[in-house]
Amino acid sequence: MISRRRLTQAVTAAAAAGAAGLTGSGQASALADAAPTGRIARGLGPVSHTRTDVLDIAYHDVGPADGTPVLLLHGWPFSPVGSYAEVAPALARRGYRCYIPYLRGHGETRFLREDTLRSGEQAALGADLIAFMDALRLPRALFAGYDWGGRAGDVAAALWPERCTGVVSVNGYLIQNLALAQEPLAPANEEGTWYFFYFLTERGRKGLQRNREDLARVVWHRNSPEWQFTEAEFAQAAELWTNPDYVDVVIHSYRHRLAAAPGDPRYADLEKRLLAQPKITVPAVTLDGQTDGVIPPTDGSGYAAHFSGPWKHHVVPRAGHNLPQERPDAFIAAILEVDAME
Repeated sequence: MISRRRLTQAVTAAAAAGAAGLTGSGQASALADAAPTGRIARGLGPVSHTRTDVLDIAYHDVGPADGTPVLLLHGWPFSPVGSYAEVAPALARRGYRCYIPYLRGHGETRFLREDTLRSGEQAALGADLIAFMDALRLPRALFAGYDWGGRAGDVAAALWPERCTGVVSVNGYLIQNLALAQEPLAPANEEGTWYFFYFLTERGRKGLQRNREDLARVVWHRNSPEWQFTEAEFAQAAELWTNPDYVDVVIHSYRHRLAAAPGDPRYADLEKRLLAQPKITVPAVTLDGQTDGVIPPTDGSGYAAHFSGPWKHHVVPRAGHNLPQERPDAFIAAILEVDAME
């Protein structure tokens, strides 16, 4: 009997071969745009670009062309290069093809139109992920991420399960329940989300605009208190925050999640579906960092009901919020674990 992993490889290879003979379609032109820009990132190679209907998405791809596709998704305010510089090459050596996109508002990713709302809402992040796969002719892939990237993966896995072979999600089920946006969390949890409320104010917007590096440094220290990052790692990530849409996307993301800003109408139907808190039916592994400074670790029981397929949960010692960079071994192990689930 053919394994799920081998089936995915076969389907992906067939789709790639078919795309080579397609002409005259928007997706085919997007494939033609998927060319390196020349900028090299440690461990991830050159930055490439592809276009969706909304974005020009910058990304890296690492691993054999016929490898099992994995989308590695970064969070805020972190860098896909730092987060996955060790994870992606290690997976590539195991036969995976890793795609590492830059989120909207980060790095070289750009909006195609000036009049598009610079939304950071969860439905937009999930839709971006599926549109990215469409542009690259990826019929299915494994999603793995944390923070914003974990949320994008959860949204896409819940709404488009046919496109997802499995999901690794740091901090569990990350689909926001906007119906409860005004309900308080436990005080210990509210403390870690201080910047959510800061960004509700114009003072917070100005603070992010003027002090984006200093603010990010505070978040790195507070959210990952045991992580001994280097100044070179921080400087590399800071390059992403010069994106002209960075402030607008970040501010909208936190205001929307607290029901303080309207969403982009193009994602209204998706947001309605997310209000139902859809289950994730594909195989899943969830991880909590033992020293996460924003979301305290749990045994996973609080969100277990949201995962109706095969599911495992682990608490990772010596890990904070940016778990793939702090404990790449644990993140890699989770991907291998979910890919082996049936």
